Formats: sequence, structure tokens, C-alpha cells
Amino acid sequence: MQTREIKKEDFDEIVEVIDRWWDGPINTFAHPIFFYELGDKALIVESDGKMIGFLLGFIAHHPVKTGYVHLVGIHPEQRRRGVGRLLYEQFTERCKDAGCVRMKAITTLGNEGSQRFHLAVGWTVQEIENYAGRNRKRLVFTKDLVPTA
Repeated sequence: MQTREIKKEDFDEIVEVIDRWWDGPINTFAHPIFFYELGDKALIVESDGKMIGFLLGFIAHHPVKTGYVHLVGIHPEQRRRGVGRLLYEQFTERCKDAGCVRMKAITTLGNEGSQRFHLAVGWTVQEIENYAGRNRKRLVFTKDLVPTA
């Protein structure tokens, strides 16, 4: 497996495969802003020249410099083979190099796969009421990159 920065052709392929990879309509989450305006940290994992995973993320600067994971997709035949872990490790390293002090990701209460993954790789979770609007709870995952005092 090899990790590299995203290219326009990769983004085009993500939009084409994401609904199949996620088993449902989610392609609107792969908004072009995550390539054109925020894509300098987005990553692709390839095996034998084919995309098997991607991570769309960016760096937020408020309230502290934070690496934010927006969307991850793993080819269904490549799951549980370390693709997601590799993407998170590489993205986290890029965020550390850019001066980030923490990482953040958000999911819905029903996304049990995401919950298990984040906890397994050492992130903490907090359920926050009204995070995404009235009566729209979200699970907010964080991981500190520097020791807190």
C-alpha cells in the first residue's frame, strides 16, 4: 500500500465510487471544496496502482490548530486490512508537521464502525447535544497531539 496526496482524477473517482463504498447516498459529503480549497492535506491509498482508500481532511485554525478528518472511504474488499489506520497515521503526521495540537472527527450516534475505529486508534469521544442543530446529537472524537498541562 502506498499513500500519496490527492489529485483531481482521484477526486473524480471518489465521487463515482463513494455511494457504493458507503452503501448509500453520501456523495454530497465529497464536496469539491475538499479538493479545490481544502485539498492540500487529503490523501489517497493505492494498491497495485488502484485507489483503495481516501481521507478528505483539512486544518482548522480555531479555537486551536486542529487536523479535522471530514470523510474517509475504504474499498469494501480492502476493509480490516489497515487502510484506515494508515490514512489516519499519515494524515496525523502531516497535521503535526503543520503545527496542529489536536485531531478531530465527528460522526452520528448510529455509525458504530466509526465509533469502534476511533476508539481503537486511541481517540476519545464525547456525545454533544445539538451539535449539528436542534435535537441533532453528534459524537465528537478528539486526540491531543501535544501533552496538555
